[in-house]
Amino acid sequence: MKLKLILSAALVAGAFSAQAATSAASTNAAPKTDAMTALFGDPVVAKGKGFEIKRSELDGVVTGAKANAAAANQMLPADFEVSVLNQLITIQLLLQKATPADRATGTVESDTQFAKLVEHFGSPEAFARQLKVVGMTESELRAKASQEATAKAALKRELNLTVTDEQVKSCYSNHLSSFEEPEKAHVRHILLMTVDPETRMPLATNAVAIKRKQIEEILKRVNSGEDFAKLATQYSEDPGTKKDGGELPAFGRGNMVAEFESTAFALKPGQISEIVTTMYGYHIIKMIEKTPAKKYGLTDNIPQIDKTPAALCKAELENEQISKAAPAFVQKLRADSKVEILDPNLKALEQAVLDAATKAPAGGSNP
Repeated sequence: MKLKLILSAALVAGAFSAQAATSAASTNAAPKTDAMTALFGDPVVAKGKGFEIKRSELDGVVTGAKANAAAANQMLPADFEVSVLNQLITIQLLLQKATPADRATGTVESDTQFAKLVEHFGSPEAFARQLKVVGMTESELRAKASQEATAKAALKRELNLTVTDEQVKSCYSNHLSSFEEPEKAHVRHILLMTVDPETRMPLATNAVAIKRKQIEEILKRVNSGEDFAKLATQYSEDPGTKKDGGELPAFGRGNMVAEFESTAFALKPGQISEIVTTMYGYHIIKMIEKTPAKKYGLTDNIPQIDKTPAALCKAELENEQISKAAPAFVQKLRADSKVEILDPNLKALEQAVLDAATKAPAGGSNP
């Protein structure tokens, strides 16, 4: 989907989100945090009326996020640690405002998130192994998930968000292309390369001639009834699909070189192409299936995400309202709760962020 769902800055990447998203990458996160706690204790880094946030809680999120960023070869912003701290503070403030109905909503939402995580890892056993890697138990993860979801429910209620059916319909109409799936082709192919796979420089003329004769022989064997997938595994020089019998993921128009794409979409299921010449070499293509273009109506379920366009639009509109109203609301909560950041370094970093925001040009916006 092209329509982005933007969470409020007050709730983005809470404890559950960060831990869950970084579980595979943060193999040593928990042991390192435990070691630091053993050496230096577990001081309170922030507090307000009715809550405290300790160093171990903050480090548990930050360490995992750093590991995940490193694995993706990315850099976290300099103010990331204080940003996470402020998110944890906001969650605690909102939990104090939560009603029984908010907690019920949070439980349902966190249970859904938990089920999707288990599905993502393939089995409850695989997910349990990942939890062990980051030093968390299922109950701890469920608690973090429930806290974050409850806090968001409380925020939405406190802000008295209202999204009308007409607004949802308008959002849908303005984002029709986001709810369309193009026609897709699902094919196998056999490739004999006429360029060097590393330098992409053309092969010598005699080498190209040999490849041409070889692909012609393979085509004869395919047309005589030999198994296409076995021939692709044996002869194809496409390293990405060779082991899968030449099978490519389904693709829409505009994703392949023109000669390959036009030939693929012209084929019928089960049909085999003639030799196709592209910048990479000689191909033989077999159509597995073609999926026609599809438009999702307002209340149609989108299988990949198990949501309707109406639900996505409502969430988008709610999040827009949250983004506008939440900062002032959260600031008042912090003042009423007399929130203090006790760690000197984090306090200085937060002040630097506030100073930078004050000096920013009027009308500017974050990317």
